[in-house]
Amino acid sequence: MDRLQALQEWTTQQLGTDALDITPASADASFRRYFRATAKGGDYIVMDAPPSHEDCRPFIRVAELFGAAGVHVPKVLAQNLEQGFLLLTDLGSTTYLTALNNSTARDLYLASNDALIRIQQASRVNVLPEYDRALLTRELMLFPEWYLARHLGVTMNSQQTGSLHTLFERILANNLAQPKVFVHRDWHSRNLMVSDPNPGILDFQDAVYGPITYDLASIYRDAYIQWDEEQQIDWVIRYWEKARAARLPVAEDFAVFYRDLEWMGAQRHIKVLGIFARLYHRDGKDGYLKDMPRVMHYLRKTCERYDELKPMLFLLDALQDKQPQAGYTF
Repeated sequence: MDRLQALQEWTTQQLGTDALDITPASADASFRRYFRATAKGGDYIVMDAPPSHEDCRPFIRVAELFGAAGVHVPKVLAQNLEQGFLLLTDLGSTTYLTALNNSTARDLYLASNDALIRIQQASRVNVLPEYDRALLTRELMLFPEWYLARHLGVTMNSQQTGSLHTLFERILANNLAQPKVFVHRDWHSRNLMVSDPNPGILDFQDAVYGPITYDLASIYRDAYIQWDEEQQIDWVIRYWEKARAARLPVAEDFAVFYRDLEWMGAQRHIKVLGIFARLYHRDGKDGYLKDMPRVMHYLRKTCERYDELKPMLFLLDALQDKQPQAGYTF
């Protein structure tokens, strides 16, 4: 029996009807797939997570954790861990990405700020995995392996390798010094849904306990949509003001907080370039290639601003045969 047939039979057993219409809902960068099951009682989402590749238990655990924090996540109605199936409530089909425009952006982003603060207020140690040096470093190392070596086809010399290592250590020192909270880890326009209440939150199974600016860097330096920096700063300031009022451990000086966000963003952009390259070269998924230039733009702009990050800019210039760009430094 193939997985789709098994999923259909299991879903029919859970919903108690043979009159099911099961259609693809979405897929993500992992092996998970999602289907929308339409029955007399309404629409449901069925997650297909092959146990040989995926573990449903973190999704179930974080759904309970975030739901208890008062944000809108799918409820787990039924589960079959042996087969890797979950039956979930349906948060709709309209992502932030498809709904965002100049007239909707303010309300949607401020709602996402409020939800993020509620999650962060629920933070406590020893509940989620630690976003520690080892994990942050593994993410950074995707860049030389998959983006530089595999995607660009370049081999760094020893000087370039040493320069990249030094740069990574500077970024890690900043990231690890930041206050820690619950981190969704993919808080962006494809994982937030337009729903009641806003936002509906998806793809949280990889949540960790780590740097407080990480999710803000994810959404305001989004790989899939870009806003003017003046607008980004406005939304970040609004988050920062509410976070201070909620007594979250944000820096008292906004300039310090924004610098931390940019350095956290640098870590994420480096990682994402590696991930997008891996998705293409290893997994045959070419849909992310079109988003690489946007991610590279974010990374270059950040490296132009800070003298300590200039080695990355020089390395990129050398490996991509570009002339150094003039820019402001802080």
